Formats: sequence, C-alpha cells, structure tokens
Amino acid sequence: MSYPDPRYFGEHGETSATFRPATAAPDFVSKPVTTDGPTVSQGTAYHYLSTTVSTGGEYGLYRVDMGPEPGGPSTHFHKSMSESFFILSGTMRLFDGRRWINATSGDYLYVPVGGLHAFRNESGEPASMLMLFAPGAPREEYFEGVTELGGLSEEERAEFFLRHDSFFV
Repeated sequence: MSYPDPRYFGEHGETSATFRPATAAPDFVSKPVTTDGPTVSQGTAYHYLSTTVSTGGEYGLYRVDMGPEPGGPSTHFHKSMSESFFILSGTMRLFDGRRWINATSGDYLYVPVGGLHAFRNESGEPASMLMLFAPGAPREEYFEGVTELGGLSEEERAEFFLRHDSFFV
C-alpha cells in the first residue's frame, strides 16, 4: 500500500482547518417516526461534523446523540459507501450482519460497502456515537427526510431509500 497521489500542490500549506466545540448546538433534532424502515427516537440530535460538501466528497462524519427512547434503523446495507460506528457514551446495540453486540464507550464497528448492519438504542438511557460514511454522501438529507416518511406513499418511501443508498432487508 502506498499513500494516495498528492492533491495539494502548494509549497507552504494554508490556513483551512475548521474547529467545532463539543458544546455546539446540534444541526438537526429529529421528531419521532416509525415506518417499515428506520425508527428514529424523539430528540435524536445530529451534529454534522464533516459533510460531503465540507470534505469535497471524501467522507461524512456525524455525531448522533440518541435519547433514552428505543430507536434506530432495522437491518440494511449500502451499495456505494462504507459506514463506521464509534460509541462515545451509553450502550448502543450494533448488528454486524451476524449478531447483535452491546457496544459501549470506545467500541467500534466498521461495515464495508454491501455489509448488513443495524443499530438501536434499547438501553433506556441516552447514548452517543460517531458515524462515518466513506466516501461522503448527502446524509444530512437522509437524517432530515427520514422523519417525514410517515406522510409518504409506499412508492415515495421506496424512492427515498433508493435515492439515499439504503436497502432494508
């Protein structure tokens, strides 16, 4: 393995980093929804740390703070991106395609493209995790749109999931 080809050709570097304090308000807080696909618990807060726009499509990194209510998507896979989970606090149930795991602070799950996975907070306590998608995709549209699925027809829901590379099994 070698490093990727250079993409920056300057001689002295540039001031271009961004900082976001842990105390920053969430970018989106969901309302409760239950459909044939994911269930999002009330008060799930999404922090858009690095979006596909801000990283030039390299990846998307999100902090997801779930309330104590049960919630999370059922088993699914993605055809165009991998997904990783890093548990910051609480207990999150992670499905790795074979088994459900009670993941706690410091636990990590990598799901390659096409890998079956799911996650749920069933602990009755708040839980927080980082979710990384690579390459980047407009997941903000997914997080914000999934709460509106209850008002969509079956065909509209199917189109939504297809557009957002989410295939539920």
